[in-house]
Amino acid sequence: MTVMADKVYQGQDQSRRRSFLKWTGVSAFVFLAGCATVVPRGAEAPPAATPTPSPVTAGLPDDQKHHRIALLVPLSGKNAGIGQSLANATTMALLDTKAENIRMTSYDTAKGVTAAAQSAIRDGNKLIIGPLLSDNVVATANIARPAGVPILSFSNDSGVAGNNVFILGHIPSQSIDRVVGYAKSKGMSRFAALVPNGVYGQRASSTMLRSVKDAGGTVVSIQTFNRDAKSLEAASRKLSQNGDFEAVLIADNGDMAIKAAPYIRKNASETAKILGTDLWNTSSNLAGAPSIRGAWFASVSDSLYKQYADKYRARYGTAPFRLSSLGYDSVLLTVKVARDWKVGSPFPINKLTDKGGFIGLDGVFRFKADGVSERALEVQEIRSGSFVVVDPAPKGF
Repeated sequence: MTVMADKVYQGQDQSRRRSFLKWTGVSAFVFLAGCATVVPRGAEAPPAATPTPSPVTAGLPDDQKHHRIALLVPLSGKNAGIGQSLANATTMALLDTKAENIRMTSYDTAKGVTAAAQSAIRDGNKLIIGPLLSDNVVATANIARPAGVPILSFSNDSGVAGNNVFILGHIPSQSIDRVVGYAKSKGMSRFAALVPNGVYGQRASSTMLRSVKDAGGTVVSIQTFNRDAKSLEAASRKLSQNGDFEAVLIADNGDMAIKAAPYIRKNASETAKILGTDLWNTSSNLAGAPSIRGAWFASVSDSLYKQYADKYRARYGTAPFRLSSLGYDSVLLTVKVARDWKVGSPFPINKLTDKGGFIGLDGVFRFKADGVSERALEVQEIRSGSFVVVDPAPKGF
């Protein structure tokens, strides 16, 4: 994994606000109810607690009763924790929705993504959920596309989207657009940014320039750094060389933002509003960091996540990874589409680009024609020990 846009941040459950879930076309789900399951790779027996067959499916072979869906995630190796959390989340969603017509089988990408994808196609799966990393998405797509099987990936690298590959991950450029627009609406027009070297930083820089231009502002300075203290301090000294600025974006995760903020205050500006991206949403240290108080960042809504996290903890005895909400939402989306999907037929890809979008744990989202997910984002402010929503996410598109 070489690009930060695809980095797996190990941020887990944060104690914050949430409410109950509603889904487009489905009134409500009762958590931890139902009887579908994720079947480990190689386990070909029917799912545990198999529901009583309906009159329509009674007596039919298994492949005529269930939509077969593959889950490709790392279940061993260095990313096993996040992979298992995603798998657990999909199981919860299947239980909550009582999805009796879906059979999901997991395949461990850590043992070889090509082999996992080949097995998924050979086993007759009509949809692939996952994989996690962008390079794995490319390898999987090379096998799935010829078979006409679409992919719902957890990656946030928009570069791998398109041609039947849909990206569920939160796209950093969208959070930059959102927070810049909010800052401009509050009267700020001169912007600066600190961005890390590499592909992620290049994309963040391009987005920053475009976002500020579209908002009618001016970019005073963009400085790059190597993600170490010496480089970070040197970059901060250059921020104000072209004049003062009213807002400065730190296009990195929350821990780096905490390190960067004191340098900005010391070397560049004592008053500029500090801005961040949705990468900050995975950091449990931000709320308690005095140097970052008052900063704004844009992210998906957390209004539903805590209840999900509480249910997850009660079921599995540990907190979920924040990214696991994508696993839950992938199943909600699939269940909604499956209501009009004939068993054994190809997955109805056209249903994924519904302009009205969908609602999940992470709020409202929809897929654009290029396969990238577009999300309704809120703006949060970091205060002493808490995060406060200062501009709510839109309720629709």
